[in-house]
Amino acid sequence: MRRRSFLATAGTAATLSVAGCGGASSSGGRTLVVGTYGSFIDSPSSSPGAWLKDRFESEFDARLVWQTPSNEVTHYIERAAAGVDIEADLYMGVGPDDLVLADQELDSALFAPAGGVEGQDAVKDGLDFDPQGRAVPFDTGYISLVFDGTATTAPATFEGLLDSEHAGDLITQNPSSSDTGRAFMLHTIKQYGPDGYLDYWSDLQDNDVRVLGSWSDAYSAWSGGEAPMVVSYSTDQVFADQNDADLEEHQIRFLNDQGYANPEGMAVFEGADTPDLAREFMGFLLRPDIQGEIAVRNVQFPATESAELPEDYAELAQEPPEPVTFGYDELKGSVSGWISDWERQFASN
Repeated sequence: MRRRSFLATAGTAATLSVAGCGGASSSGGRTLVVGTYGSFIDSPSSSPGAWLKDRFESEFDARLVWQTPSNEVTHYIERAAAGVDIEADLYMGVGPDDLVLADQELDSALFAPAGGVEGQDAVKDGLDFDPQGRAVPFDTGYISLVFDGTATTAPATFEGLLDSEHAGDLITQNPSSSDTGRAFMLHTIKQYGPDGYLDYWSDLQDNDVRVLGSWSDAYSAWSGGEAPMVVSYSTDQVFADQNDADLEEHQIRFLNDQGYANPEGMAVFEGADTPDLAREFMGFLLRPDIQGEIAVRNVQFPATESAELPEDYAELAQEPPEPVTFGYDELKGSVSGWISDWERQFASN
């Protein structure tokens, strides 16, 4: 079982099977079960899940079933640790920190080597994050602040978030259950170091930061006007433009002129029922037309150089002056402890 920050028991995944094209269920009997995070299927902005299901089932003799456990990839780590069947073939949304946690907490491999995936050679230089070749990136994003410019002006620096004028203004996510929240926590470690980030979070708590469970929880609360700033992604204006929203209400701020790079990978579970179909699906996701749709619908940057994007996408999707991130080797042996220390402090304050 997870020894530190994960739940004590393996939960049951919330499975969402989005309606596909008419003949999918009467296919040759192949079923692909894909785990992912909830907003990939049902987001307060937009989601690629239903579109991908329809498109995949229309081209392949197979049925696609989505699983969206509330604690994301942690759910599958817990199941593997408990000796329970994974009940999925592939996961979409794994990052380097997830791989480190899985490798640290489990005695055997959670994911299998990717092998030869069609289209993998088109992935942008610098996005590959798995030295063991299990995860293949399918999109990437940069963590930033999104703020309502009609209600406030976000500070330029991390220190500015501690000013009294921004008391209660920020909503973020729990780093033990949300990849977005974990990325923001890791960015604070980049800024203040392993010995200083907890002091910074203590100061954030003193300034009434709100920490919610998932990105969807946080973004929905921000959209509902509960606070003027939220930790999210620098592509937010893509979503705003799609929905004819006022861009002034969807402003982007890169704290200290930095954005934490958060590539998302896909990986086949060890012991998957349909590993060949899973790799076919991975190749499907790397096609130029599919890459463009994922980027637009998931409001992220594509993973490949060949993605087909709308002409105005580059104007709305903002990249930071200085991308920062931790690699797998930097996180190995550290990230679980950082999360546990954060949990203990946050609970005690």
